[in-house]
Amino acid sequence: MIRKDEKTAVIEANRTHDTDTGSPEVQIAILTARINQLTDHLRVHIHDNHSRRGLYKMIGQRRKMLDYLARKDIERYRAIIAKLGIRK
Repeated sequence: MIRKDEKTAVIEANRTHDTDTGSPEVQIAILTARINQLTDHLRVHIHDNHSRRGLYKMIGQRRKMLDYLARKDIERYRAIIAKLGIRK
C-alpha cells in the first residue's frame, strides 16, 4: 500500500492546478506508483496470487484511464506517458 506522504508527493508532481486531486493525470500517476510497488512485492513473493489479481485489476483500470485520455486530449496523453515512462 502506498503511504500518505508518497501519495501526496505523486499528487503534487502531477496536478494541473492547486486543488487538483482527481484529474486523469493524477489518477494515472497514483495507479502507476501502486503498480510499481506491488510489482516489487511480487518479485519477492512469487506465489502471492491474490495480490497478483489486484495488480491485474489496477493495470486494467490504468489502461482504461489512458484510453480515455487518448480519446479526449492526445497531447495530455503523450505528456503523461513521457513523464511516467509507461511505454518503453
